[in-house]
Amino acid sequence: MSSQGDLFNTREDKPLPPVAPELWGKLARSAFRRKFHLNAEDLSYLQEKTLPVVLEHGADFITKRLAPAHPARDGKQTPWKGHPVFVAQHATGTCCRSCLEKWHNFSKGLQLTDLQKRYVLAVIAGWLEHELDAAQKQAAEQNCCPEQTKKDAGS
Repeated sequence: MSSQGDLFNTREDKPLPPVAPELWGKLARSAFRRKFHLNAEDLSYLQEKTLPVVLEHGADFITKRLAPAHPARDGKQTPWKGHPVFVAQHATGTCCRSCLEKWHNFSKGLQLTDLQKRYVLAVIAGWLEHELDAAQKQAAEQNCCPEQTKKDAGS
């Protein structure tokens, strides 16, 4: 029986391709893109299911909703919420073919190659890892210095 990961294997020995550090700076300069963060429910889901499983879901979403040359409902195929990958796609400009063209220079009208699909997954993975790290740091700060957190909240 096949699993979701068989769509394009995210668990193979080959690591995801690197993402240029310049992309993160470019996304950070976008007021629209930087407003996206995981809510408590999505963060809990990501922590419970684990990043590799959530990325398997992402691989499925990419293959079905983003990779075709002319995806159904392009520009509207990625929900705004409901899964950590959806939020990551909007945060990283990997939500539709127009955003892929603008932010990642992938031409519309051409099916994504396996390398391009893996790159999109790497971008999503990088953003989700950053969100996990930020949540862990925030939790550590709250556990370390609860009095300081209360003072900061009141100022």
